[in-house]
Amino acid sequence: MTQLSPAQKRAAGAAVEPADKAAGPGRPAKDNPKALYGGTASRRLTVRDIAAAKERGEKWPMLTAYDAMTASVFDESGIPVLLVGDSMGNCHLGYESTVPVTLDEITMLSAAVVRGTKRALVVADLPFGSYQEGPVQALRSATRLVKEAGVGAVKLEGGERSAHQVELLVSSGIPVMAHVGLTPQSVHAFGGYPVQGRGEEAAQQLLRDAKAVQDAGAFAVVLEAVPAELAAEVTRSLHIPTVGIGAGVECDAQVLVWTDMAGFTAGRVPRFVKQYLRLRELLGDAAREFAEDVVGGAFPAEEHTFH
Repeated sequence: MTQLSPAQKRAAGAAVEPADKAAGPGRPAKDNPKALYGGTASRRLTVRDIAAAKERGEKWPMLTAYDAMTASVFDESGIPVLLVGDSMGNCHLGYESTVPVTLDEITMLSAAVVRGTKRALVVADLPFGSYQEGPVQALRSATRLVKEAGVGAVKLEGGERSAHQVELLVSSGIPVMAHVGLTPQSVHAFGGYPVQGRGEEAAQQLLRDAKAVQDAGAFAVVLEAVPAELAAEVTRSLHIPTVGIGAGVECDAQVLVWTDMAGFTAGRVPRFVKQYLRLRELLGDAAREFAEDVVGGAFPAEEHTFH
């Protein structure tokens, strides 16, 4: 028998088991008000909360968000960390990759996400070209995101090559989430989006990259498209949390692009994506129903009309 997800159960009108009573690893205990997901704290979460979750061995979810309305839904749902990712280039702005995304675009949409949330820690990506010149450029770009958009942290790609940028940002008071493995801003260098860390040499380099950003002061590190066994080794080797995306279940946290998660993305999605909703299909059905009502004269009806 196929097991329905909570979203599918709600759509069918079935009862959904409360999160604090559900079985399974990583579920928050109802007597733990400090839990990132399922906790009772209403204040804005910070990187100190993320560090405490690592010490407790608590797993937590992260989603992307690019606007105030969507962010408010995720915030109200208890998602503790929202990433204003440069993935907006692919799924929000119509670009073919993340590379064209600008700091202006990230800043504007990050501000919207911050305005739409009350509890979630909002992390904003530093887009391609905004930090590669060196630590000073990275600080200038990150400062803008913190001051103008109000984000609680920034994310940048690269391990050893970005360690100096991480170090300066952290020493200047800006929390940094790092990103190693498959780094989408390097799509042209990679020639696509291949799995990273396969083979002994590549695995050792990825481990060095993760340790380099940890030593530089990053509060967490994203592991993207990494063999599960290697991601598990990295997670055991670090005292900061790992955030997996296509990196297996042993990571401390998991992140998905929300349009992939909700079935809004057109066409093929990556293997590591689980779709919890058929949002593209549902929205298309609603649009067609609206159009048919307009063409047939059924909308607006009397209850939608002023006199």
